Amino acid sequence: MRHQRGEGKIGCILSLLVFGALAAAGYKAIPVYYADSELVDACDFIASAAAKKPIETIEREVKDKARELQIPEVLADKNAIRVTKTGSGEASTCTITLRFKRTIDFYGAYKWTKETNKRVSKPIFENIG
Repeated sequence: MRHQRGEGKIGCILSLLVFGALAAAGYKAIPVYYADSELVDACDFIASAAAKKPIETIEREVKDKARELQIPEVLADKNAIRVTKTGSGEASTCTITLRFKRTIDFYGAYKWTKETNKRVSKPIFENIG
């Protein structure tokens, strides 16, 4: 009867180390991606409901959502949010542009900057209801 000498243990340990490193990186990166995605989705909803709201109110709603999602970069940079309303009557649109950067620190070993540059444009329906 032959006995195994443990050659498979090194491969198993390396696999566990790689898996652990990926899980630790995901623990840092996934909340940032999720919060940014939620902010873009909220801007889509806010732009859809922008018929009678002034631009300042729309900006405040976007900043409130960023505060709720704990995205301080949007609140710190005055150029991170740009809201425009174009056209008049039936052909008007509300456009919200998000442009900001967030730095993800991977436990001091590496820093990565995620850039968000999204534009949400929705038609404004004023005569519905």
